[in-house]
Amino acid sequence: MSALEDHLIWLKQVKEDILDPERPIIDPHHHLWPGELPYLLDDLWKDTDDGHNIKKTVFIECSQEYLSDLDESFQPVGETIFVRDIALEAKNQPDKAQISGIVGHVDLHANNVSDVLDRHLEEGHGLFKGIRHAGGWDHHDEIGNSHHNPQKNLYLSDEFSEGLNELENKNLIFEAWQYHHQINQVSLLAREHPNLKIVLNHFSGPIGIGPYKDMRNEIFEQWKKDIDELVKNKNVYAKLGGLAMPINGYNFHKQSMPPSSDQIVEAQKNYYDYSIKSFGPERCMFESNFPVDKQSVSYHIIWNAFKKISKDHTEEDKEYLFLKSAENFYSL
Repeated sequence: MSALEDHLIWLKQVKEDILDPERPIIDPHHHLWPGELPYLLDDLWKDTDDGHNIKKTVFIECSQEYLSDLDESFQPVGETIFVRDIALEAKNQPDKAQISGIVGHVDLHANNVSDVLDRHLEEGHGLFKGIRHAGGWDHHDEIGNSHHNPQKNLYLSDEFSEGLNELENKNLIFEAWQYHHQINQVSLLAREHPNLKIVLNHFSGPIGIGPYKDMRNEIFEQWKKDIDELVKNKNVYAKLGGLAMPINGYNFHKQSMPPSSDQIVEAQKNYYDYSIKSFGPERCMFESNFPVDKQSVSYHIIWNAFKKISKDHTEEDKEYLFLKSAENFYSL
């Protein structure tokens, strides 16, 4: 039996009735990849068909299927082509969740950002929505930097800001992915580019391992202060999810049984509640971050957790959190 099969058996140990099963949902953050541990359309559909009413999804870049026969700056366009073809395949079964947006990657330090964006737009066939250039950097050896291997203070460089100008000029969005101690950098970008739509990924990645292992309360208190500054920028939205990764330190993946939705809520509700209170539901969207968070929790469990977190909100609030905020942000 493979490691993947073992893991799927582990996840199936916890099964819950689906809460509010008719509620329409847009999942604005998932990945796709081939390889030894593939997560492709059928794998996505196994998750989105697991009880919740997932109508649309947005693919977020993860450095897959880059082209090898072009100049390095154009190679990420291969990922857009890869996902575009999967999205077209999905249209053959319109009753299933449809990939309705693609967020790719462009090196915003490059001197041809506009040309690369145009190629993404051309190949995206209306699905290309913008880019993510990850800036997660930490000076501790135990903490890996983001997958784009950013330099320290990437988001503060003049070249990066110039690259964001090109996004703004083409009415494209920017996904900000960095660590908890870098929120102030996103605030700076948001002030410099008030007409650029920015979305904060995964609560800005509060780290809970290595030197941060015993600093959960301290990190949360500073995080709140930094969020208070960030929300002043009305062009910034927040993705609520992505806290089930091992780097967050909750260690769900080490348990003999995966977490229930109640356990997720108990451990993480403070981040969700403060974000919704601060940004407002109209600027917040629940996200699965699958299959990355699948290391720790199954798809139907994480969406049950989101529904429990939002249970005391109004129906209008819930429409934004599960559907309309993503719809508005990505122009779906």
